Amino acid sequence: MGAGVTEPPSPGVKGTVQIVEPTQAERTVARRAAEARATVPDHELSVEVDMGACIGLPAPSTAILVRAIALVLREHPRANAAYRDGRFELYSRVNVGVAMPQVDGQLTATVFDADRKGLSQLASEIDELQGRASELTSPERSGATVTLIDLGRYGVSRASPILSAPQAAALAAGEIRHAPVVRDAAVLPGEVMTLTLACDHRILYGAEAAGFLAHIRELLERGVL
Repeated sequence: MGAGVTEPPSPGVKGTVQIVEPTQAERTVARRAAEARATVPDHELSVEVDMGACIGLPAPSTAILVRAIALVLREHPRANAAYRDGRFELYSRVNVGVAMPQVDGQLTATVFDADRKGLSQLASEIDELQGRASELTSPERSGATVTLIDLGRYGVSRASPILSAPQAAALAAGEIRHAPVVRDAAVLPGEVMTLTLACDHRILYGAEAAGFLAHIRELLERGVL
């Protein structure tokens, strides 16, 4: 064979090997994931949330989670921030990125100023962003200050989020599942969701991260959104 040409491996125990080149989007996902794991000293925290108070809210779970995150970010500036070049960047706007799986990877669509929008507006905007995911502008792809990965629709109970560097935090949500809950000292049938928070430990430390996550759980369990 000529120089520079690699002969495909012969069929073996794994069958015929097909070599597929990743798309540009897949290359970007691979690079960013590898960089995040290799360069960010992240840590994770998880909580179980009693979602009973949210079941009757007129919005899908993704919009409910975006609303809760956005409200809590107002009081936890280190979560609405980034560690870059040895400094802390604290952002004045609360922009929640919503991870949207695609055929060739995953992109994040930004809901700008999410803390100023109600549930119905958030739900409509998320649907609109999803509908034109392949046509999002650069700011819509890169303007998030924190990221939500909602995998509940896929039946996933718990997920381990990867940070979108240089963001300080990413939150993954599992499905709402039936499980016993304790209310007023009584064990009752309930609906529970697991939230897992990944944090950049260079800016969002354990106690602050735990407080941020606990505050999100409090709002969801009260249904005050």
